[in-house]
Amino acid sequence: MSSSSPARANWIAIGALLLGATAIGTSALFVKVSETGPVATAFWRVFLALPLLWLWSALGQGERHTESFARERKLMLAIGFFFAGDLAVWHWSIMLTSVANSTLLANLAPIFVALAAWLLYRQRPRAKFVAGLAIAVTGMTLLIGGDFQLQGKELIGDALGVVTAMFYAGYQLTVTRLRARVATSTIMAWTGLVTAVILLPIALASGEQMLPVTAMGWVKLAGLALISQVAGQSLIAYAMAHLPSTFSSVGLLFQPVMATLFAWLLLGEAIGTLQLAGGIIVLIGIRMVHLAENSR
Repeated sequence: MSSSSPARANWIAIGALLLGATAIGTSALFVKVSETGPVATAFWRVFLALPLLWLWSALGQGERHTESFARERKLMLAIGFFFAGDLAVWHWSIMLTSVANSTLLANLAPIFVALAAWLLYRQRPRAKFVAGLAIAVTGMTLLIGGDFQLQGKELIGDALGVVTAMFYAGYQLTVTRLRARVATSTIMAWTGLVTAVILLPIALASGEQMLPVTAMGWVKLAGLALISQVAGQSLIAYAMAHLPSTFSSVGLLFQPVMATLFAWLLLGEAIGTLQLAGGIIVLIGIRMVHLAENSR
């Protein structure tokens, strides 16, 4: 194998991570125009993706599809639990506080990933990594903004945004650990089923609108399932097999950058100078973290 092969594989994984972040960056747009309730939308996002994910896994893995679940069922169940918590709690957060606050706090997952890697795996973060993470989070704060309230339902919504970040950190760490042993398609199929099973009773208990009222409503849900779940999460799961969990987590801060760009292009939401500067700062922070991880 040539010496350039590992470097090439690294850049392919980074490309997959950024493409995946771009794909899931569209999710907020689909949720915003969905005709179903927020948790119901999360359920349909996962449920409608299952036929394609299961076909992909069955064709690609054959008997190993079931064997992998039997061997790694604890981690598979954990991934489904973390992802269901991430989606449900984030959507509840959006209902109680501003979208900006909720998105900002939910994307603090890299901090919890770094802390968990330090406490659980003794991976003490280097100064370059901490500096890059701080720069990326600062850029994200400028990009999204936020008006934090220390009272009422807004405070509860902000707190749920932090809980969302914890769930997503758990999801990223568990996927990174499992992806080294199990194919992406198998992880996505089995954990998607677990996520859907968890989300359905939550959506029903919330009493929100479960079914779209128009054909276009189903098209929007199908787009969310195909773009955010099948494409986005699969690309991210692939990348996590080849990249450190700490870098993957910070790299996913590319998501709010793309979400802001999509909102500008598709919804006409203005991008000011401060937001533009924030997006650039996020990219600088991600690059610094990449350099820090390469020097490890």
